[in-house]
Amino acid sequence: MVTDDGTRTTVRGDGRLVVPALSCLMVLLLAAGWVASGKLVSGTPPLAVAAGRTAASFVTITAVAVLRPRTWSAIRASSRRYSAVVLLAFLGFFAYYTGTLLGVEQIGASRVGLVVSLLPCITFAIGSVAFREHATVRKAAGAVLAVGAALGYALGDGPASGDATGSLTTGVLLALAGTFTYALYGYVYRRHMADVPPMAALPAVTGAGTVMLGVATALYCPLGGVSAAQWAGVALLGAVLTAPVFLISHELILRKGPLFTSAVALTVPFLIRLGEWATGEADAPGPLALLFLALCAAGVWMTVAAQPAAAATADEQQRDPDPSEQAVGASATGVPSPSPDPSERSTL
Repeated sequence: MVTDDGTRTTVRGDGRLVVPALSCLMVLLLAAGWVASGKLVSGTPPLAVAAGRTAASFVTITAVAVLRPRTWSAIRASSRRYSAVVLLAFLGFFAYYTGTLLGVEQIGASRVGLVVSLLPCITFAIGSVAFREHATVRKAAGAVLAVGAALGYALGDGPASGDATGSLTTGVLLALAGTFTYALYGYVYRRHMADVPPMAALPAVTGAGTVMLGVATALYCPLGGVSAAQWAGVALLGAVLTAPVFLISHELILRKGPLFTSAVALTVPFLIRLGEWATGEADAPGPLALLFLALCAAGVWMTVAAQPAAAATADEQQRDPDPSEQAVGASATGVPSPSPDPSERSTL
């Protein structure tokens, strides 16, 4: 199988409806988590929420993995990649959460949301420059269109919310740093963990992320006012919603690449807003808002739509090295090659 970003993977049990089904499920779970977080963990310090959700996800994913003996060898293999585990935990959990949450304290949640909406463009840039991903004009135009529409929609949706008491520049830089590390995380994860399923790789990564976030929470976050009910809400959020999202998003990273996954996730704020309009919690959209919605949907489609078969085949023939050389390299090292490797596999 050739992913949309040019990486070849062999996916067991792959079907034409698997990726669309996983994408829809991820969007629904992300939207549900967005809504539930406002009700279950209201008033809880954001860093404590991040640490608690990650810890609950770690416990849930590890418990399920332990009950599946066929994943034990893969769990041991991924856990031994100490430097990769620590780097992934730092990029995808500690740096991302602390950057965006500290940014919220400086400039408010709305402006941080604007910065985070740049994720597809940042992902595209990192993949093209640092990882030599296959870049097409359509993908580039789609990413720029989707992010531009998201920014335009958010800017026209009202002033920033939250206490923007700090420096605007500092807040933007913090949020941008967190978004950059998360964009980089997808590529690093695929390079180091592409040969093991997410169910086997995530216990070690989420465990290390829990430790990092837990230490930061204990040192810098006042926890005296957090009630047992709030902690229960955080645990419920992490176990029921965050853990499945972690598994699905990492599966999509392996199947279709980081750019595809981040572009699909960009639809979540719009889905939330549509729900608010439908339930009467927000005013009906005007023509400009509807235009931005349509443009964002078009941009996402341009980014995630599959290549024509002929173009994909021609590109594969130009880019793929000799399969026999890849097989020798993979068998000699036991570690996935940084270049596209047909031996990479992922299963849920």
